[in-house]
Amino acid sequence: MEGELPGAAAAASGPALEPFPLVTGETEIGPEPDPAAFGALLQQSSGQRVLHVPRESYFSLVAALKNAGYEMCADLCAVDYLASPNRRLPEGVSPGRFEVVVNLLSLCRAARIRVRVQVGESDPVVDSIFPLYSGTEAMEREAFDLFGIHFRGHPDLTRILMPEDWEGHPLRKDFGIGRVPVRFKEAPGRR
Repeated sequence: MEGELPGAAAAASGPALEPFPLVTGETEIGPEPDPAAFGALLQQSSGQRVLHVPRESYFSLVAALKNAGYEMCADLCAVDYLASPNRRLPEGVSPGRFEVVVNLLSLCRAARIRVRVQVGESDPVVDSIFPLYSGTEAMEREAFDLFGIHFRGHPDLTRILMPEDWEGHPLRKDFGIGRVPVRFKEAPGRR
């Protein structure tokens, strides 16, 4: 038939392919962890699975997800919900002022999962997942720099965008508008 790839008809009529085992390198991928074992609640949001995990279980849940084949941390960011303390959360999840959001990908499963952990204003600390995903080093530093969330166990939790002597965290909702001073550098001299 016109527009069909060569051999497509033969492939379609051939024997069904057996699913291959989930293996990455030398390690076979285990089953996905039970969210309830970590005190986490699972919900669907826009067709994506979302896990709401208590702060105390955050690291161990992410480690279990990595062992289950979620080999890539695509994103880690923070959100300040100062203006939305009564936002919609699943029953049983207590809102914190801040939230750390982690998006994990499993390339071998062709799956994505989002992990959300509530972080209180009085104690803005969560465990670093840098030992699991080394690519989160800069992402955790950015959340620290702009929101003031501390990542326990991070190897270099220093500012990444703002100058070292900067006071405050500019993406917090209570950071004064217009408070950001403009800093000019001297113009280079004649060459």
